[in-house]
Amino acid sequence: MNRVGIGYDVHSFEEGRPLILGGVEIPHTRGLKGHSDADVLCHAIADALLGAMGLPDIGFYFPPTDASIEGICSLRILEKCAELAKERGYTITNVDSSLVAEAPKVMKHAAAMKEKIAAALGITPDQVGVKATTNERMGFVGREEGIAAMAVAGVEK
Repeated sequence: MNRVGIGYDVHSFEEGRPLILGGVEIPHTRGLKGHSDADVLCHAIADALLGAMGLPDIGFYFPPTDASIEGICSLRILEKCAELAKERGYTITNVDSSLVAEAPKVMKHAAAMKEKIAAALGITPDQVGVKATTNERMGFVGREEGIAAMAVAGVEK
């Protein structure tokens, strides 16, 4: 049985935080605001994987009210998704994702992101897609208020 899930996440920028995308620190003047490291890309991928398995979203497993996980590395969230997949007899077949940001330009970091995401999920980098686009200066992304990410993931049993 093959199953597919989709994920979407968005975080606003915040001064004084590092920008983490796909587990990689990206040089930028601002990071993203969130209870965890606010890795919008990993969060979208996590929700896609959880959805593919018919499970609740990452807020169920990693609630923003849980002080014990404040600042958690989002690669740990992906590791938890891989663990849930294994427990339920699923194999992660692939993930594909798109970052939506006006700045910074992130594609030069895509290979490193793919490596980290793949390692966290226990798959190979060629099973991970990372792309980026702008929002053509429209909306909150276009005004450089934050970054959005979308993902799709496949699992099989």
